[in-house]
Amino acid sequence: MNKMLKMSVVALMSAVMAVGPIAGTTVSAATKKNAVYKRIKTTHKITWGVKADTRLIGLMNIKTGQIEGFDIDIAKAVTKKIDAKAKAEFVQVTSGTRIPLLINGNIDAIIATMTITPERAQVVDFSKSYFKAGQSLLVVKGSKIKSVADTNKKGVTVIGVAGANSIANFQKVAPKAKILALPDYATALTALKAGQGDALTTDNGILSGMAAEDKSLKLVGGTFTNEPYGIAFAKNDPKLVKASNKALKEIKEDGTYRKIVKKWFGNVPGMNWKELAK
Repeated sequence: MNKMLKMSVVALMSAVMAVGPIAGTTVSAATKKNAVYKRIKTTHKITWGVKADTRLIGLMNIKTGQIEGFDIDIAKAVTKKIDAKAKAEFVQVTSGTRIPLLINGNIDAIIATMTITPERAQVVDFSKSYFKAGQSLLVVKGSKIKSVADTNKKGVTVIGVAGANSIANFQKVAPKAKILALPDYATALTALKAGQGDALTTDNGILSGMAAEDKSLKLVGGTFTNEPYGIAFAKNDPKLVKASNKALKEIKEDGTYRKIVKKWFGNVPGMNWKELAK
C-alpha cells in the first residue's frame, strides 16, 4: 500500500468514526458473511444511499419531498429483482459521507454517481457498472467546438472545478488549452454562459443535468475518459453483490434499463441515450 493510499484509508476510517450510527440502525453493515442480504430477505427492505443534488441523477423534488432521478429508478428496479416483496428506501448522501454511512450500516448500498476505482474497491465491493460515465464537454449551442480535439489549441479556454480530477484528465488530452479553474459547478456554469470560457468539462452525468436545465447548452464529442458508475456494498456480502449483478442483467434484458435511460437522458442535447442504453 503506497503512502497516498494509506492516507486515504486513514482519512476514510476517521470519517466513519465521525459520522457514527443513525438512531435505530445496526452498526457494521456486514460483521457476518451475507448479513445484509439475509436481513433484506427477512425485512423486505433495501436502504439506498443516493445523491439529492444532481439533476437527472438524483434530485430532491421540493413539491413532493421525494428524491427523483436515474439512480433512484435503477435502485427501485434492482430492489424488485432482488426481492419482489422488498421496498426501496432512500437516504441522502454526499461524496464524502456515502462510504462511512455504508460501513457503519446506516445504508445497505450506495447508488450515487460513484465511479468504480481500484482504491475504493479496497474498502467496498462493487457491482458491475450500471452507467457508462466518462468526462465530456458542455458548450453553448453554435460553438465551433465539436470534440475535445478542437480544444487543444492556443486561444481556447476550458472551464473546470478546482480540485476535481477532471482538470488533470483534460490537461492530458488537451495540453495547449488554457484552464479556468473555478470553485464549484454553479460558478463554472455561470462563467460558461457569460462567455468566460469556450467549454466546461466534467463527467457526462453532471453535464447532462446542466444541458437538460438550459436548452442553450449541449454536450459534444462523447466521452474521453472511462469512469463507470457502480453500486457499492460493504465487504463480506457476496450474495448481495451477486444478486445485484443478476438484477442489473435482468433489467437490461427485459427492457427496463432502456426505458429508464430514455426517461432521464432521452431529451438531453448532445447526449446519445441509445448508446448509453446498450
